[in-house]
Amino acid sequence: MPPRQRTLRRATVTSTERLSPQLIRLTLDSPDLIGAELPFTDHYVKLVFAPEGAPYSWPFDPEQEKAAHPEHPPVTRTYSVRSLDATTGELVIDFVVHGDEGLAGPWAANAAAGDEIGFFGPGGAWAPQPGYDHFILAGDEAAAPAICAALEHIPDGTRASAYLEIADPSATFPVPARENVEVFWVPRSGAAYGVELARAVRDLDVPEGRVGWFVHGVAGMIKELRRHLFVELGVPRADASISGYWRAGMNEDGWQSSKHDFVAEMDSSEVAAGAEPSPEKRPKRA
Repeated sequence: MPPRQRTLRRATVTSTERLSPQLIRLTLDSPDLIGAELPFTDHYVKLVFAPEGAPYSWPFDPEQEKAAHPEHPPVTRTYSVRSLDATTGELVIDFVVHGDEGLAGPWAANAAAGDEIGFFGPGGAWAPQPGYDHFILAGDEAAAPAICAALEHIPDGTRASAYLEIADPSATFPVPARENVEVFWVPRSGAAYGVELARAVRDLDVPEGRVGWFVHGVAGMIKELRRHLFVELGVPRADASISGYWRAGMNEDGWQSSKHDFVAEMDSSEVAAGAEPSPEKRPKRA
């Protein structure tokens, strides 16, 4: 079977905003997304970059440059969509930045109106659905855009609790305010990513009724909380969206190449401990 063809789309930066010391919001104009259907709240795009040392720069055709420069193929970096206005093509993405580290973060930190970028997507797989009494959402800054988007779409009459990990108490950022929604800030305050967030989720009193879970962030935290949900609490897998967005010590290329084995190992361990098997993965939109 030939590889699936992906559509390269384009966007132009129209404005930038510093939300917190770790988060920068870029608003972009993407006419390619006018009329797009986005039924999920965890939509993401894969931004396309020339790697360091590549003899080309944007704009470029990824497939052509991959063939012409196999030693410097284009790379992608995945970011959650905070919002999209499909009538105008206005796309909002919140970037986690760590100084000069990485590709996408420094690009976002230095972006200015008029800068252009290419991307694939959007993809996605989850949104809060009717039929639940309560949603619990937890994640670090990388998952915050998807969590905030979900809070805006919690069905009327349903409660939600969001646990957002941040660097320290000064690093909060704007979060949608809605009736029946509570937001809990979880500062790392020097701890490793995911440690304090995992503790907060493990310590919470699970509400009565049917609970939907959305837990995303660093892989180590996901491994701990998957076992907590599926083995210790017996949460049905259909009621939880839980996935590692990134892994400490790895760039995205390394994480994506190892993620399948990482998830398979977790599945096997959880089933051996009494959890129900994972259903077949639902295909994501691309």
